[in-house]
Amino acid sequence: MNDNPPTLRTLIVDDEPLAIERMQVLCAEMPQLTVVGTANDGESALRLAEKLSPDLLLLDMTMPGMDGLQVAKAAKDQDTNPAVIFVTAHENFAVEAFDLEAIDYVLKPVASDRLERAIERALNRRGESGEAEDDDQWLSEFWVPHRSELLRIEAAEVFRIDAERDYVRLHVGDTSYLLLQTIAGLEEKLDPEKFIRIHRSTILRRDFIRGLKHEGLGVWCAELEDGEELRIGRTYLKRVKAMAGR
Repeated sequence: MNDNPPTLRTLIVDDEPLAIERMQVLCAEMPQLTVVGTANDGESALRLAEKLSPDLLLLDMTMPGMDGLQVAKAAKDQDTNPAVIFVTAHENFAVEAFDLEAIDYVLKPVASDRLERAIERALNRRGESGEAEDDDQWLSEFWVPHRSELLRIEAAEVFRIDAERDYVRLHVGDTSYLLLQTIAGLEEKLDPEKFIRIHRSTILRRDFIRGLKHEGLGVWCAELEDGEELRIGRTYLKRVKAMAGR
């Protein structure tokens, strides 16, 4: 019987030698990782990934030539399709990162405990199986800026989304978070079986809607589980009523 914990064959990619050295030191302290190589540009990273078949890329975002996003896109087309954890000093690429289904988005300077949490997510993701193929097309998580890091929030925890110009506000319990994303763009990524847009400024999780209320003169409101009532926009009324079989 093999009691050894699972490990991830890891390729570190960063254009700064000191950053690679620091990441090697951090990885050496984590038995979940085996570093199989390093690369200081995107083109080299892809060549090494093809030869070494890593399970995981620890990938810098901003590099000369191919940037991290381009490397991640190209790596998805390789046979090995390694998992990706972005490691960067810039928080403003998070939307593009989760569009590429990256495991996590870790801000520099990297703390050991923060990297370890990201690695655990990578191991958990690798261990998941039997997911319905159709579910993969829908957004399952968000990264949102919070203080000095980016928090990972499960889509299932969000019960309401409000538009605020070029941002959306995600409501989770008694807390809300701003995310740089248009509500129209976000609507396309959310599972329509779980979320529904009721107004040009509002998306709701379906199970948070307690009922529909007719106010007269064609005006309808959605009654929410917390007792609040939100007006349903005329453009979205037919779709919302169809949810109730009307």
